[in-house]
Order: sequence, then structure tokens, then C-alpha cells
Amino acid sequence: MKILKYILVGLLAIVFVTSCNDGIDPITSVDPGPDLTAPIITLKYPIEGTKIQVPELLASINIQFEATDDIELKTVALLIDNVQIASFAEFKDYRRLIQEFLYDKVSNGAHTLTVRATDIEGKVTNTTINFEKKPPYTPIYPGETFYMPFDGDFMEKISFKLATVVGTPGYAGMGLKGVNAYKGATDSYLTFPTTGLLNNEFGASFWLKINAVPDRAGILVIGPTDPAAPTAPNNRKSGFRFFRENAGGKQRFKLNVGNGTADVWFDGAAAADVDPALGEWAHFAFSISSTECIVYINGKVAKQGVFTGVNWDGCDVLSIMSGAPRFSGWNHLSDLSYMDELRLFNKTLTADEVQAMIQYDSPYKAKYSGEVFYMPFEGNAKELNTNTDATKVGSPDFVAGKRGKALAGAPNSYLTFPAGDLTKTKEVSAVFWMNVNPSPDRAGILTISPEDLTNAGYPDKQNKRTNGFRFFREGNATSQQFKVNVGTGTGESWNDGGKIDPVVGWTHFAFTVSGTKSTIYINGELAREATFTTGIDWTGCDLLSIMSGAPRFTEWNHFSDLSLMDELRIFNKSLTQTEIQTIFNAEK
Repeated sequence: MKILKYILVGLLAIVFVTSCNDGIDPITSVDPGPDLTAPIITLKYPIEGTKIQVPELLASINIQFEATDDIELKTVALLIDNVQIASFAEFKDYRRLIQEFLYDKVSNGAHTLTVRATDIEGKVTNTTINFEKKPPYTPIYPGETFYMPFDGDFMEKISFKLATVVGTPGYAGMGLKGVNAYKGATDSYLTFPTTGLLNNEFGASFWLKINAVPDRAGILVIGPTDPAAPTAPNNRKSGFRFFRENAGGKQRFKLNVGNGTADVWFDGAAAADVDPALGEWAHFAFSISSTECIVYINGKVAKQGVFTGVNWDGCDVLSIMSGAPRFSGWNHLSDLSYMDELRLFNKTLTADEVQAMIQYDSPYKAKYSGEVFYMPFEGNAKELNTNTDATKVGSPDFVAGKRGKALAGAPNSYLTFPAGDLTKTKEVSAVFWMNVNPSPDRAGILTISPEDLTNAGYPDKQNKRTNGFRFFREGNATSQQFKVNVGTGTGESWNDGGKIDPVVGWTHFAFTVSGTKSTIYINGELAREATFTTGIDWTGCDLLSIMSGAPRFTEWNHFSDLSLMDELRIFNKSLTQTEIQTIFNAEK
């Protein structure tokens, strides 16, 4: 048997050698060449500015990325806020890694995500983006029952329920507001149950960037089934249908509403036409009551008419961006346009309310050179350059102001805002109006200050002044002095500013910080300047406080200011007196 075994092994060896030299190329090494470039990273999700908004205290984020190298990857690491959360060192393709990683510990607030790739020669590439987990959404308008911003998901932000997706609708990769918008696709739309959305009064508000192909489409529909025409339903006796149709190259928008026995048309004819060739976002709103219906386009009434009240029999489904499945008999099918900021209401919408929503949503273009922050306080605490809401602490309010509405201070109340974009240069300026309430007799007004770690755990003893700035007031019922304190890294610089009599009413304030001095202006006139040599230091300064020294400047009782503030602007440069006077004269 041993002899037979050796014979078989020998035969196999001969066959193997023969095969390797008979039509099969031998394996040879190939020189890959020099390692010339660092790895390349493509981060697919999240993208810059992504906002996550879920009810859970900790959210999940599915990180999607690709890393490639010209020779060989060694490691790829993921870091959130500079803390490593994952690392990859084994690759099926040693030059390329396509990966998804689910991270489920994202807390509220702003975060940075870094993908770090290292190649075999030690060359490193870092790709970093900023994203945010926002607290659960709360309605910002009276009667608001539904809000869908389309920022990377099809979630309704009040109920936190996902819409049902039909077909393959997508995202535009841009939006009127936020980082994304709905993008229509053929035979594609969203549906949502109407539970909790139907009322004797009803309103809707949204934005569209119109694609004229197809030349007619459904946009919002809440309608019943049509037993008489199940394959081409067109039962218009209840619910409503908001849709568009070609009108000589423009698109005409129409509302049809059922009262239970018949349907009523609200067609504004030419007043309801929008030219899709403009390529612009257009705002649409409509309102249904027991006496009338109104259609608004870009804030203007396109059609208004008498109505006896909507009937909701059989209306259990909302369709978004298509007439299907309940209103397709006239080919009002999927809309390939973009949609953003969809809101529904259990009340009618007035012209003033529609205008407020347009202003709230509309992209803002900085009015002055260097302006990086503008908060006009028009009934909300939105910063318009970033379209971002400040965080409210306590119960600040909004009342009649210098221009429109103003922020009204309240005890233990103020606003906070991330200071990131405000601390990118060594110069800063701020301008604003105040109607000063001298009670309390001292208060913080604007503060970008670091946390006082030596007094950690003592919120009333925060007073680290070596970084950032603190603008505040002190005095009595008849004289208030305004001061700015600037941290230079190793020390501080004081500017004791100027005094005003609070009874004069609205007063314009400005202060500037350059590399060599700080200045305070009152009503456009120089009150005082103070010189220093090292400029402002921003170490640890991640938070702006508005109308209070809290939470970072409290030891000397500079707490909430009960005054009124209006037209707050912050700049990434030191304004000249001429620039300050230009702003003052434009707003006085």
C-alpha cells in the first residue's frame, strides 16, 4: 500500500508541474510603483449641516463613507468630537474601503465627525464635517399639527412618524431651508394617515421649486376612495385636492374642496400662475374654513371665495406630491418638483401668518460687510444667516419693538447660540438697539465667555475673563453705564464705555474689538475706547448668551436683562465709526 501511495503522489506532482507550464501563466510580482498620494475620503452621510431630530435622548446615525489609496490603506478611523468610535484595519480590497457604521450614542448639541485614513506609508487624510442633534421639535405656530422639513428623512417632526414611501422619491441635495428638500420622481410620492389632522378649519403651507415636467401634477390631496372608478379615482365630494396644470407655459395652481354633496373650485386664473422657468422657490398656502377658502401664492391672495365647510368622510390618507392614490382620474400624478418646509394646521391662516412663515423660512442675505449673525426677533429667536434657532432659557418673549417686534427680557430668561462662526477671527463687532429697563440695576447683555472650571458646579460664580468678551451694564434708575471686558488669553482689558439715562427709550449700541483696541459707541458716537496689545483670545468660547451674563458670567450678578432688544447683528471684523453710523441711520 505504501508503494501505491508514493506512486499516486508522484503522479499528482507531475500533473501539477505540467499544468503550470501548459497554458497557465506563472504568478509573478508586479511593482506597484511609488506611494505618491495620501488617501482620498468620500463622506456620503452625514453631510455638512445635517440635523438629527428624534424624541430619544440619544440618537443613532448611520455613517456612510468610502476611503481609497493609490497603493494600500493601513487603517481608517471614525471620530466624533475627537473621540474614536470605530477603526478598520482589514480590507477585502486593500486599496478601497466602502463602509457603513451605525453609531447610536449621539447626544443633543453640535458635533464634529472625522474620518481619518492612513496609508501604508503613514500619510494621513482627515475629512471633518459638522452635524447636530436637535431636541425634539415643538410647534412654532398656533394650530400647527404637522411639520415635515425633508432634511434627510421623511419623518413628521411632531408625531415622529415616518411617511409611507411609494416608488422612489428622493432628496434634492439642497433646500430652501436646512440641508435638503423632497425631490419628486415618476410614480413616486408619500402618504400619511390623517388621524389628528382633520378639523372644521384647515391650513397648509409649503415651498415648491417647480419642475414643469410633467405639465400637470397633484401636490397635496386628502380625498376619499372612488368606488365608481377605482382605477382612475376622482371622487371630489369630500376632502380637498391642491394641484397644478399647464397654463400657456406657466403652471396654474388650483384648490378643489368637497362639502359633502358637491365640490367647489378655487381657481385664481392668471393670479394663480407661476413661471417654472424662473427656477425659484415659490411659497404656497391655503386655508379652509366654514365660510371661505383662500389660496396664497408668495404671500399674496391668488383666490378667495365663499365656502360652506369641508366634509371629511372617507378621508383617511394624505398624499404628498401626487394626486395618487385618490385623485388620478385627470392624470394629476406624481410631481417631479422639489418641496420643502411642509406644515399643516387645524386652523385657518391669515395673510399676516403666511407672511410670517415666508419671512421665517426665506433665505437671508447679509446686508452689511462682515455680518455673520442677524437676529431681528420678529416673533422668534431665529438667526437668519444660518437659519438657526437660538435656544431659549426660561421665558423670553417678543413684543412691539424698534422695527417690527423685539426680544423682551424676563427673569431668569435669555437666549444661547453656538459661538463657532463668531470666533473664527481675532476681530468682532456687535450692533443692536435697546430700550433699557434699569431694573435690575445690573445685567449681562452679550457674552461669549469660557466655562469657569475652577468654579465648576457653582453656576452663580462663573467669572473667567481671560477669554472672549462680556458686554454688560451697571448703574441705577437714572444712569446706566455700559462696559465691555475682553480676554486676551493671559489677562483682560476693560472698557468702561459710556452712560445713558434709561428714560430716553430706544438707544443704539455698538462695540468693536480689533487686535489693538475695543470701542463702544452709543447712537453712533464714540463713548470710549481701550487699547491692548495681544488681541482677543477665544479659547473655550463656544457659547453666545443674549440678554444675560448666564451661564458663563454670573459671579457679579450680571444676570437676565429685562430690557427690550432689537436688530442684533454681529460681525467678524472691527467696524469703523462710519459703518456703525450707516447702520444706525438706516434703522433709527
